[in-house]
This record gives sequence, C-alpha cells and structure tokens, in this order.
Amino acid sequence: MIVQRLDHVNIITDRLAETARFYAELLDLEERDGPPPLSPAQVRWMYTRAGDPILHINSVDCPRAFDRVVAPGAETGAIHHVALRCGEFDEVKARLDARGANYKVNDLSSIGLRQIFTADPNNVLLELNFFTS
Repeated sequence: MIVQRLDHVNIITDRLAETARFYAELLDLEERDGPPPLSPAQVRWMYTRAGDPILHINSVDCPRAFDRVVAPGAETGAIHHVALRCGEFDEVKARLDARGANYKVNDLSSIGLRQIFTADPNNVLLELNFFTS
C-alpha cells in the first residue's frame, strides 16, 4: 500500500493564535512550536494525545516551500471539509454549545456513527466523526 494514513492538514490564517486555541479547546489538541527556523508567531503544530501532529497552522506571512494564493477566511475551495475521528461526543458538543458555535449533528445509526459538522475560525468545515464501536 502506498498511502499509509493522512499525515496532516495545513491551514493558512490571519488568526493564528485564535485558530490554535480553537483546536486546543475544542478537540484537546496540544499546541507546539514548529521546526526552526520558523517562529511561534508564524506556525503552530497541533498534536493528538498520542503524539501525532495532525494540524499545521501557518500565518499568512509564513514562508512556504510551495507558495500559492490563499484567502484566509474564505471557504475552502475544492476541499469541502476535513474529517477527524474523535471520541467524547457529548463533551465536544458541550464545548461547541459553550462557544455559541454553529454546528449540525448527523446520526448514521446504521453504521454506528454520529457526526458533528462545524467550522473553525477560518471557515474550514470540520466533520467530526464519533463511532460507537
């Protein structure tokens, strides 16, 4: 098999601290510095509890190896959403309620799946998947 797993998602933002805080508070992701020579004001990496770096958040002025035009806050173009497998459905829903966030719950009981759809501060649509088994 060539593809082993999704490595990470990169979000370019003009709201770096707010975006990192959103993911840390909502999904219990750990915020860490990026690799040198990038500064914490340019890049934040978000890690799972297992130590996997899954979100790479860059400021708009962060140097990129492959640069292209981006529009922070705009809808995500050809990428419709980012799906994350999660646990603790009730906790995540309560955190969204506490934030006054807009979200939609989808129940696919036929496959043991509950979903929450919400957007991050940059209008990136998240599909949060909670499997019951």
